[in-house]
Amino acid sequence: MSLPQVVPDPSLPDAVTVYEVGPRDGLQNESAIVPLQVKADFVQQLVAAGLPVVETTSFVHPRWVPQLADAAELVASLAASGLPPGPAYPVLVPNERGLDRALEAGVRHVAIFASATETFARRNLNRGLDEQYAMFEPVVRRARDAGLEVRAYLSMCFGDPDEGPVGLAQVVGAGRRLLDLGAGQLSLGDTIGVGTPGHVTALLDAFGAAGVGVSRVALHLHDTYGQALANVLAGLRSGVTTFDASAGGLGGCPYARSATGNLATEDLVWMLDGLGVRTGIDLRRLVGTSTWMAGHLGRPSTARTVQALIRG
Repeated sequence: MSLPQVVPDPSLPDAVTVYEVGPRDGLQNESAIVPLQVKADFVQQLVAAGLPVVETTSFVHPRWVPQLADAAELVASLAASGLPPGPAYPVLVPNERGLDRALEAGVRHVAIFASATETFARRNLNRGLDEQYAMFEPVVRRARDAGLEVRAYLSMCFGDPDEGPVGLAQVVGAGRRLLDLGAGQLSLGDTIGVGTPGHVTALLDAFGAAGVGVSRVALHLHDTYGQALANVLAGLRSGVTTFDASAGGLGGCPYARSATGNLATEDLVWMLDGLGVRTGIDLRRLVGTSTWMAGHLGRPSTARTVQALIRG
């Protein structure tokens, strides 16, 4: 299996954190329900490949996302398996009931999922753009009081399929409100993959002008128009050091029309390895994991790097 030739770029960060979302964001979009043991094995293999953060599941109502109805059982299974203490294993919680279930399961990291647009907030959360913060405030406060790390996802940061372009000020305002609630990190989502490098740079600059440094920001990019890696490079050049990705390119968004797969973790790692940016991830083991999961799903991985390396 070949690996990229390393040509370092001294203008980029020395190291980044790859925030793996495949077990949650990826599997929630599968039409078939993946067995519990396969999910647990998936998480364990990702950790063994060196992923420092693996988002494991979501404590949503089973009616909304039946693919993740076994969230409590999965967390218990992983705890019983004795996962290494170093990596983080966050879960998504949509509301206080989800937080209650997460606390009962003993998780230490949670994430909330907000919207930068009115239409998507109503479709995804059944709340208006302003109303969503009232729902999230007790979730964040109680999680922080319990000593949990809290991340906030902000969707539709680069465009909305119903509302069209989303203004920079609107996105910054929504992101600031989530951080002001107490979220420790803000993940900016290109939910339908329409962002371009210049747009990424402009949005990060706008957050910086509003007093939000890149150390508090992550990028969650989709590859709908083939721009994800170019947008990662723009983020790197602006100093971003956390990037969300999904093993094998699994996932999208079940509530957003035209939201195709996430940026594949393997494609991201190939580029970062070539740039000399450290991730701590073993690309060979990661490719093996995605190939294994693709077998369980009954279709080949969409990740270009996986396809190239298994052919090579």
